[in-house]
Amino acid sequence: MIGVVLADDQALLRAGLRALLDAEPDITVLGEASDGREALDLVRDLHPDVVLMDIRMPGTDGLEATRLIAAEPALAATRVVVLTTFDLDEYVFEAIRAGASGFLVKDTEPTELLRAVRAVAAGDALLSPRVTRRLIGEFATRSRPSAGRAAERLAPLTDREREVVALVGEGLSNDEIADRLVVSPATAKTHVSRAMVKLQVRDRAHLVVLAYESGLVRPGWSDG
Repeated sequence: MIGVVLADDQALLRAGLRALLDAEPDITVLGEASDGREALDLVRDLHPDVVLMDIRMPGTDGLEATRLIAAEPALAATRVVVLTTFDLDEYVFEAIRAGASGFLVKDTEPTELLRAVRAVAAGDALLSPRVTRRLIGEFATRSRPSAGRAAERLAPLTDREREVVALVGEGLSNDEIADRLVVSPATAKTHVSRAMVKLQVRDRAHLVVLAYESGLVRPGWSDG
């Protein structure tokens, strides 16, 4: 059973999300919060698999709440998905850097939202839509570290692992990476997992950020 916490200051939106999620046999809403501090308290108490977190809330906003959740080792298994009104919200990239596993626009189709919750709970990140890659690319270029720092961060990787991280940065799934490199999906998954361990990142979303920041992938490569 996938446990979910809803964090949004709009009660009507929370009610709609709860009705949608609770209707699924494998998903249950464990609690609701109207601001970031309340969300953090709920997550500490309930240890949900997924938090659907609005960024713009009164008091402690979703960005700070996401950062605090990601910083607590006891909450390492909880994944945060940012909810935003606009698909190019300037705060989304910062939320991903803070620890979110991806984002959804609030008018996402119900079937897509359910798929997203299940995907994130399984350890995947919401990276497939082109708009996600475009957003990450845009904001990564604004905050890209020096070439020396980037090279130092990537130093533990083998040449194949660097290649795999670049493909993850382009938004490719494990199956697509396997096709590109002519290896099995299991081998592709192993390379991704080893790269995540060596780079000390939480999930694929943060591999994408690192791929852009290090220059392994440049904005626009995966568009089209």
